[in-house]
Amino acid sequence: MGLERLEEVRASFLADLERAGVDADAVERVRVAYAGRRSGLLQELAGGLRELPSEAKRDYGRALNELKKLVEERLDEAKARVAEGRAASADRRVDITLPGRRLARGAEHPVHLVRRRIEEIFLRMGYDVEDGPEIEDDWHNFEALNMPPDHPARDDQDTFYIGASHLLRTHTSPVQARVMESRQPPIRIVVPGRVYRRDSDLRHSPMFHQLEGLVVDVGITVGHLKATLETFLRALFSDDVRVRLRPGFFPFTEPSAEVDISCIFCAQRGCGVCSGSGWIEILGSGMVDPRVFEAVGIDPERYTGFAFGLGLDRVAMLQYGIPDLRQLFAGDQRLTRQFE
Repeated sequence: MGLERLEEVRASFLADLERAGVDADAVERVRVAYAGRRSGLLQELAGGLRELPSEAKRDYGRALNELKKLVEERLDEAKARVAEGRAASADRRVDITLPGRRLARGAEHPVHLVRRRIEEIFLRMGYDVEDGPEIEDDWHNFEALNMPPDHPARDDQDTFYIGASHLLRTHTSPVQARVMESRQPPIRIVVPGRVYRRDSDLRHSPMFHQLEGLVVDVGITVGHLKATLETFLRALFSDDVRVRLRPGFFPFTEPSAEVDISCIFCAQRGCGVCSGSGWIEILGSGMVDPRVFEAVGIDPERYTGFAFGLGLDRVAMLQYGIPDLRQLFAGDQRLTRQFE
């Protein structure tokens, strides 16, 4: 082993490094083969220094150091070329002069479209839009609205209770009670929002949307209620829609009325939507029960009022021809993209 061996290793190193090019794995294999700390050729050559005669060690050691320096420099240059190649490759993949990708446009949910349209109608009629908590206490959700402890609507089979005295509100009417507690008449409000009940099928969901209205003032009559609902429903559907009131029952109104509209699909000739009757049930309404006024501190001898409520989801299904309520909450963009 002598200077000839060092020259052989130098030549083979340069040839192997040239073949490796800008391949990071190949460059690393060359580094390990020649400069590896345990089995590299430079370590082997350094070990051979002990076997040489004294007069040859000086020249051999100088040549070995030069070889080590060459290996280190050329390996550093090769690693720099690898890094440059990666950067160039990345530049080729992303052309920064190209325009950016367009973000997908969102669309308003059909229930939100209906809610906003109804709110606009009532705002033009002089109503305020109110909101309230979705986690409600038992008193505002039931007792203030004339539903005593034994009322069937309070059964835990129908209501999501949170502890002994709180629940997910089953209607937006508690907001009416809160407003009447904090404000003296005249009151003219609508209350849209999410409500919750233990129910789930084609036409019912555990979470759904309601909008309720309340008017309280001196001299309010059933005539005001009927005129308000006719004005609202014709603005919502069409000017020629017919409206009828049928006797109904709600704990917080007396008298109460179910409200129907003439079928907007068949013009009362009879179809599957109206079950051949020519009428579609759309909302519930009635005059505020005096006991509700007493519970919230309003004088029933001086004031009267009316209330009404409808399901926003049902209106959205009617207006946009959605057959299954569950489609409104499935998150399927094939539905919402139709409203872009």
